[in-house]
Amino acid sequence: MQWVNKVALALVIIGAINWLLVGLFQWDLVTTLFGGPTVRDSSVLSRIIYTLVGISGLYLIPWLFKERTKLDQ
Repeated sequence: MQWVNKVALALVIIGAINWLLVGLFQWDLVTTLFGGPTVRDSSVLSRIIYTLVGISGLYLIPWLFKERTKLDQ
């Protein structure tokens, strides 16, 4: 089941990086790759939130490569 956790975390990180790009540059990487309008018009507040989500995703990158161990009880 560990591989499922890693795949899910990788998808969350990719999504967060996409939101970071939307927040900073109003540019959507996913729609660039798969079709659709690539520039999003957003309010300043929503861009700040998108940027914070993206930074959180960058923070999680090391967790993707960390080995999980059981806690000692």
